[in-house]
Amino acid sequence: MKLNESIKELRSITSCGVIECKKALEEAKGDMKAAIEFLKKRGMQLAVKKADRAARQGRIESYVHAGGKIGVLVEVNCETDFVARNEEFQKFAKDVAMQIAAMSPKYIKKEEVPQETAAKEGADFYKHACLLEQAFIKDANLTIFEYLTSLIAKTGENIIIRRFTRYQLGE
Repeated sequence: MKLNESIKELRSITSCGVIECKKALEEAKGDMKAAIEFLKKRGMQLAVKKADRAARQGRIESYVHAGGKIGVLVEVNCETDFVARNEEFQKFAKDVAMQIAAMSPKYIKKEEVPQETAAKEGADFYKHACLLEQAFIKDANLTIFEYLTSLIAKTGENIIIRRFTRYQLGE
């Protein structure tokens, strides 16, 4: 397969830029799986670098599950209103709201879990109780954290799931 075709294929899989895909393929010596891994790691590095940047724009997304018995409000922040209006950002916010409705996390990230709770629960507790640790309901090979970091890499902005509320009839 020619380099241009490989770049095109990698872009369709990851939605990363041409230069990033070319660099990943060169680094991986043409191996598509290795290039995808390279881009994932790169995305996580970018997310860490951008974590200190203020994210004061964004959107509040709502989701009401069929039948109206479960509802979610989630605040997802980014740095600019340009990204907040972006279709992929809006899809991410909707996906996160659906994730919360389906999986009922108690916390956004591990650091929010009280120490006494963490001490009495096992390691698997985080995978169920923390939103960022959960497997994505639409793709079990991806965690919400990995989904988030891929969006950060695509947009070039810091993105934060700030808070959420989940309502269920009778609770």
